[in-house]
Amino acid sequence: MKPGHELGCVMQSRDRITGVGRGRVGVLLIHGLCGSPSEIRFVANGLVREGYRVVTPTLAGHGTSEADLLATTWQDWYASAEQGLEELAATCDTVIVGGLSTGAVLSLMLAARHPDKVQGVALYSPTLWLSGRQVPWYVPLFRLIDSKPVANLFRFPVPVHVGIKDQRIREFIRSAMASGGTKAAQVSTPGGAVLERRRLADAVIRELGAVTQPVLILHARDDDYAGLDNATYLQRNIAGPVDLVVLDDSFHMVTIDRERHTVLARTAAFVARIAEALGAGGEAGSADAVVSGAELVQSAA
Repeated sequence: MKPGHELGCVMQSRDRITGVGRGRVGVLLIHGLCGSPSEIRFVANGLVREGYRVVTPTLAGHGTSEADLLATTWQDWYASAEQGLEELAATCDTVIVGGLSTGAVLSLMLAARHPDKVQGVALYSPTLWLSGRQVPWYVPLFRLIDSKPVANLFRFPVPVHVGIKDQRIREFIRSAMASGGTKAAQVSTPGGAVLERRRLADAVIRELGAVTQPVLILHARDDDYAGLDNATYLQRNIAGPVDLVVLDDSFHMVTIDRERHTVLARTAAFVARIAEALGAGGEAGSADAVVSGAELVQSAA
């Protein structure tokens, strides 16, 4: 896995995971800004083993070049996520949507706008605003900017810990950067993309009252990028029932950090409860997965 994710962009080849379970329950998992499906692969493959159909689309402008990323808007990212939802809804009776960081914000928008197709929402480190201890000092100034050309004068460098508390996994990430010819110090997210993320978050905040489905939030207490105040704000303002799980041994990238097994277990239990309540169900033991573009993340196994 080459770690292109919200904490800094490292463009890489596209990949996609599609788990084909025997049940009629589907899960859409959406990666973060500058990320790829590899950052949520551990959870995706765990759900496939439980018998669910899992789709992890690559968002528009991701997986190729920074120029492609900057040519997209949050509406393009949403369209990619919506296409994945339509794919699942065509074959599944029950669909749960979820995502990491910006992917979590996109999941909320899908739930608000498609209440007939989304039965539950799983949010990993949802990022409405940047408030972690390792965000750049100029974030308050950047909040005043609403012009994309001006925003692109800013760069948002990857935090020193790349959003991962576990040193072994962190070193694996750094090695992947080096093997791709990218030094950690050079990894950053263009300001224009961060501005689009903020515009997306602003739009979603206005629609939280339309999210009436059950919501699971998993957020690190010591998130170094998006503080826990993101999760507590959502807990207070989402219209539907919210279960907030605070993780005490992870940073921002909870889907691959030390508590990834907890993240998977809580997600699987959440999906199973919704499926049971609605009379749907995947069949455990089906682990037929099609993975293209990259191998499984061995460091997260």
